[in-house]
Amino acid sequence: MLTREENNRLTRTGPTTPLGKAFRRYWHPACLSRELPNRDSPPLRLRLLGEDFIAFRDSTGQVGVVSNRCTHRGADLFFGRNEESGIRCVYHGWKFNRHGQCIDMPNVAPDIGERIKPKACIRALHVEEKGDIVWVNFAIDPGELPLFEFMTVPKEHRVVSKKLQQCNWAQAVEGGLDTSHFSFLHAGYQDGEKVGLHQLGSIENRRPETPGTARFRWLVEDGAPRFSVVHHQAGMLVCAARSADDDQLYWRMTQFLMPNHSLTPGNLPADTALCNTWMPIDDQKCWIFCYAWHPDRPIDDKERTRLLSGSGIFADVDENYTPVRRRENDYLIDREAQMTRSYTGIDGISEQDQAIADSQGIIADRTQELLVQTDLGIVQFRRLILDACDDTEKGIEPRGRNSPHAYAVRSGDYVGNAKQSVNDVIERRFGDKAGQFTDVS
Repeated sequence: MLTREENNRLTRTGPTTPLGKAFRRYWHPACLSRELPNRDSPPLRLRLLGEDFIAFRDSTGQVGVVSNRCTHRGADLFFGRNEESGIRCVYHGWKFNRHGQCIDMPNVAPDIGERIKPKACIRALHVEEKGDIVWVNFAIDPGELPLFEFMTVPKEHRVVSKKLQQCNWAQAVEGGLDTSHFSFLHAGYQDGEKVGLHQLGSIENRRPETPGTARFRWLVEDGAPRFSVVHHQAGMLVCAARSADDDQLYWRMTQFLMPNHSLTPGNLPADTALCNTWMPIDDQKCWIFCYAWHPDRPIDDKERTRLLSGSGIFADVDENYTPVRRRENDYLIDREAQMTRSYTGIDGISEQDQAIADSQGIIADRTQELLVQTDLGIVQFRRLILDACDDTEKGIEPRGRNSPHAYAVRSGDYVGNAKQSVNDVIERRFGDKAGQFTDVS
């Protein structure tokens, strides 16, 4: 349970708030590269941490993210002309490059224009484009971009997208870190009982259970996993152990990376890796960026199509990246399905997460909670964020801000002897005590 003041510190990301100041020390995804498809293509509206910007790809192919207001009379540059390496206001023709510099004032005498151009600059964020994502940093001294593995693999090895979440960023993150809910929210339902998703349908039509699919049964059979948390330079590794067959334990290990990234569990070494970033639009909604990749092989067309059509952490979205199942239509809940095949009656892992996070309110009231042991990861997440607020207020760089290589970590699953310690499990699964897999560059 948090106090009201702590809840406000955790959820408010405007420019004058403690968390807003901490967030602005980090790099964040602003949009997908494909949203700016061509040189001199139309600008894109962006709202980031409660502030309004436009993004545009200039004539050289470089991306700028700048204030949306012309310094002359405040016209919205979204309506501007993207031409000849700059965005030109259609009101009086003032033109700005991707660095925010005013480079033309056609309605001003040339000598006067040269004197006032420096005063006419608009705000420009630091921008880097990597991993098919446009990243931005608000700080004067941006530091290095975090080195996520999905950025380093060949383009054919990854899939990226995003989806709108209609609630505050923090409760959406908490849903991603709360792996105990897999025993319920994402379960199947048949003959009056929870079942693993692989157990749905008649027995004769089921494929034989494998070590990979047995995980779904273990999730359902053990709804009270035992949690351990290991902190590292960029965040923490949240480890949940469930009882498995033959007196073994099934471990699901989730990475949380400051300030708003999570590498999901549910993958063995041969599986595709998955990650989310929760980017606040404002305090009432956020973009969830979704990344899937495999370090050793391309993602084929079948898997790519399946992911982009809505699978796992990817939602079924429209052309504006708004989920088809959303708050306004009650996530298309099917009560008949809830009685016969789905614990929730809502189709899609992502949509089930979305529905429950949204259901907690636009901004969850954490003063009314009753937490238990399986909420350990949630408690530690809140501590990390509140510590980042405190550090930033003291002039100390928040965790991970100057440790880009600390983001080169993996999450994943492991099945092993119940007598193994959590440190042994992590070492055996990742070869490192914090999930760091290699010193990539």
